[in-house]
Amino acid sequence: MNMPTLKKEKRYSGLQMLLAALGGGMVTLATGLIALWIILGPHAFSLLDAWGAIQTTFVGEYDPECVIDSALSGMVAGTGDRWSYYLTAGEYAAQNERRENSFVGIGVTIAADGEEGLLIREVYKDGPAWAAGLLAGERIVAVDGTDLGKLSLEEATGLIQGEAGSGLTLTVENKAGLRREVELCRARVENRSVEHSLLADNVGYIQVKNFYAHSADQLKEAVTQLEEQGARALVFDMRNNGGGYVDQLTQMLDALLPEGPIFRSESKLGRETVTLSDEAHMSLPMATLVNKDTYSAAEFFAAQLQESVGAPIIGEETSGKGYSQQAVPLPNGGALNLSTGRYRTGAGVSLIGAGVSLDAEVLLTQPQAAALLAGSLSPEEDPQLQKALELLQ
Repeated sequence: MNMPTLKKEKRYSGLQMLLAALGGGMVTLATGLIALWIILGPHAFSLLDAWGAIQTTFVGEYDPECVIDSALSGMVAGTGDRWSYYLTAGEYAAQNERRENSFVGIGVTIAADGEEGLLIREVYKDGPAWAAGLLAGERIVAVDGTDLGKLSLEEATGLIQGEAGSGLTLTVENKAGLRREVELCRARVENRSVEHSLLADNVGYIQVKNFYAHSADQLKEAVTQLEEQGARALVFDMRNNGGGYVDQLTQMLDALLPEGPIFRSESKLGRETVTLSDEAHMSLPMATLVNKDTYSAAEFFAAQLQESVGAPIIGEETSGKGYSQQAVPLPNGGALNLSTGRYRTGAGVSLIGAGVSLDAEVLLTQPQAAALLAGSLSPEEDPQLQKALELLQ
């Protein structure tokens, strides 16, 4: 007996399955775009539209990387926050290396100086620039014969950077406008962020240049050595210090200050984090020196010492910073250095717009300030330091 066979019918054709898959993909894409619209708002799509228009309709020649860098820089500038900025890929890599307090170069800190070239702000001791006799306050106007006047900061610093052991020739202009050629060789520079000495009348002097890698350990080491040498008080020099890492700051404060809150931070969502100091602390009297270039962690250091133990602050009005920044790496290799947190002292005081509260305002003359920057201002010729010594009597 022949049994009937059941024929399995194909429910969907290949075309139908393809259309269904495409439909599902379109729904997923639409959902994703709606989510992006809700999260980012219409502004993000305006940026994408603008970039698309440049790529598809602009008839002139352009460098795509330059366009993106300019857009990102302008976006951060549009926040109006003086502490946030955009870093190109080269600038971000250089910043990361510099913050390790160890880098390959000629051993200087530089700043753009209009169309005059690069202003030397600091010369690191024992680096190639130091050995060649370069001084803070001088200008680098050319590298290997290339005039720096019309170059961007990144382009100019790119000419100075290079591999360890490679040579270069700088054209340097001093404050009198006289120029000279200086030949040097790039090398790895180890930058000590903390220097110390024992002054007359057994007062320990500690200069903190930045709050980057290893600075907290170096400060603790300096304090210990000065105590062993018989220091009866300490002066911390935070002048021309641009700040650095919060963890280095809080480690320093914890080592110096008695038990209690020493740092408060608040996120965008309003979540507060409080950092506490333990019982172990340093009992010597302290004072701090500041100036208009005392920023961020350096400014906060002075304020917290004053708040916790009454350490006097001597110098001039500081920057009044109260935001902490975080580097946000980008796919192009650059980064947004964005203000992502508000910070206050242990007692809840913000320095925004106010800066530190000076116990003694003492100004330096222009020659004295230049000598301080160059590292050649002696203790006897430093009125701010002398005032600190007077207050520690």
